[in-house]
Amino acid sequence: MLYSTRSKLIFSFLSVALLVGTVSLVVGWQLLYDSVLNEANNRVRQDLNVARVIYDDRVAAIRLSLEATGLDSGFSDAVVIRDRGLLGARTEKIAKAIRLDFAGIIAADGTLLSRLGGGDAASVQTPGGMAIAHAALQRRRAVSGTVVLDSGVLQAEAPGLAEKSRIPTRSTDPSPPTAGQELPIAVEVSGLAIAAAVPVMKNGGIVGAIYGGMLLNRDESIVDKIGGTVFRNEVYRGHNVGTATIFFRNLRIATNVLETAGQRALGTFASPEVTQRVLVEGRKWTDRAFVVNDWYITAYEPITDIDRRRVGMLYVGVLEAKYRDVRENALWVFAGITLAGVAFAIALGCLLANRIMLPVHQLIHASTEISAGNLSPQIGPISKSDIGLLQNAFKEMCEALVRRDQEHREESEKRLIQSEKQASIGKLAAGVAHEINNPLTAVLTFSHLILRRKDLPAEVRQDVETIALQTERVRKIVKGLLDFSRQSRLDTEPLKLERLLEDCVRLMENQALIRGVTLRYESREDMPVLTLDRSQIQAVMVNMILNALDATEPGGKVEIVSKLHDGDRGRGIDILVRDTGTGIAPEHMGRLFDPFFTTKEVGKGTGLGLAVSVGIIERHGGRISVESIPGTGSLFTIWLPCSGEAVETGHSTTNP
Repeated sequence: MLYSTRSKLIFSFLSVALLVGTVSLVVGWQLLYDSVLNEANNRVRQDLNVARVIYDDRVAAIRLSLEATGLDSGFSDAVVIRDRGLLGARTEKIAKAIRLDFAGIIAADGTLLSRLGGGDAASVQTPGGMAIAHAALQRRRAVSGTVVLDSGVLQAEAPGLAEKSRIPTRSTDPSPPTAGQELPIAVEVSGLAIAAAVPVMKNGGIVGAIYGGMLLNRDESIVDKIGGTVFRNEVYRGHNVGTATIFFRNLRIATNVLETAGQRALGTFASPEVTQRVLVEGRKWTDRAFVVNDWYITAYEPITDIDRRRVGMLYVGVLEAKYRDVRENALWVFAGITLAGVAFAIALGCLLANRIMLPVHQLIHASTEISAGNLSPQIGPISKSDIGLLQNAFKEMCEALVRRDQEHREESEKRLIQSEKQASIGKLAAGVAHEINNPLTAVLTFSHLILRRKDLPAEVRQDVETIALQTERVRKIVKGLLDFSRQSRLDTEPLKLERLLEDCVRLMENQALIRGVTLRYESREDMPVLTLDRSQIQAVMVNMILNALDATEPGGKVEIVSKLHDGDRGRGIDILVRDTGTGIAPEHMGRLFDPFFTTKEVGKGTGLGLAVSVGIIERHGGRISVESIPGTGSLFTIWLPCSGEAVETGHSTTNP
């Protein structure tokens, strides 16, 4: 069964389905992976842009509030007269309105007029949180952005800010820092803040500056707003789908990334690769990364201060597990489709194999019936496919077998009838010849005795000569009858057929010369030794050549050719006797080998030569066949079976 055509067809369909399915699965999975990854990368880039907008909007909101305050004429008058009480109240009001962690007012000469949190700082002139205010005075315009505040400044700006900014550091990446990277400290005491400072104008001149800002250390408002606005606080398998983080240098100081225990992952560091790309090289980073406790598709960009120095990073990330599950689910769908395709291919292969093999099985059954003797088996309807060609060929073969069987039967019947006829005629001829031969001998003897007499009149002598001549003719007919009826035993011996045929041609050379006919013999191949009765085969060949010469007009030719022939009866030699004579009429072909049938003139043939020749050839196990075209010539073919293996080089003999 494994080697049957049906199994091979099913296996072919299955192999194609598996190959196509596997290729489709691999290619589809890769395309899906690339598509999902590209989609995630594109989304996280867009999310980073939105996060940057939220971050910048918060800075802009501080600046706009301070600008609105600075434009108030009452406020500018208070700065001119240095009304610290009024300025302190306004500072607290602004800080409360826009949720500032620190704020203050300085005069044009840098004197601190008011600071959120109060304290005796009227004579203190320190850069501190006032650094951005001094930048606004120097640049004579509003300044806003990100600033770095050390612990001393934070302590001076507002009570509790220094403590709020303290963040213990914890490493989630055990790998050592890269070259040029600072070693992480145990506690981060500096702070990262967003701030703005606006000059206060009076009569076209600058009389002071108002500043304010928000400490980002431990701040949750910006990162939570990003999570709510961009990711809608979506949770997948207990993890936030979208996360946002603000880094001070490479340290998380504000984040909604949660650790296993559920607290925010403050004090953890970004990976060395991200730090190198974003902080050192100043480029954006978009790639998958392990963040605290899970894999995310992440995007980072640098945060610069008001002097364009890189002081931190802004990060957003999308949980990779969600996209990974989508990809895996799609992979299972592809695998299911592939298995369904394989199952369908198997079913289709079985169906098609059965349909394809049905005509083949019918042909096999028909072959079995032919072997059993039924030459007209049923092979079913003829297919329109290539199998139909095989069916038609098989059908034609069956018809040819039927025709050949019919021809063999007809030939066998003819041979049987011919044999019975010849046997009957032979018995009759033997009896008649025996009874006639004795009187004929007496008549012929006395005729010759009478012809010896000298006193016979001329007229009587002529009549006696006629009697003797006709008696001699009758004697020859009687001898032919005896030869036809006598089934003499073959006296066989190993012979070279070429030499025998050459001898026969030499015997007939004079006859051919007298008749003006070209007689030619040719041996086309090396001939094996045959076991033959030399005298009888020679008699057959002389009779055949003589008949051919009688049928050929002067100027014609007679060819004798011998060649090897492998036929349905085995290996043998064909002897071809071809003439260019008058040919044989179709109506005479069926009676050609009948005894006493002749087309020669009366007195020139007995009609026994071919009949005797057929008997001799058949006793040698051979056969004689004839082909003829009236007006063109005839071809007699004598086939004799081979015996012996010795061969000699064939040659040809021609007698013009």
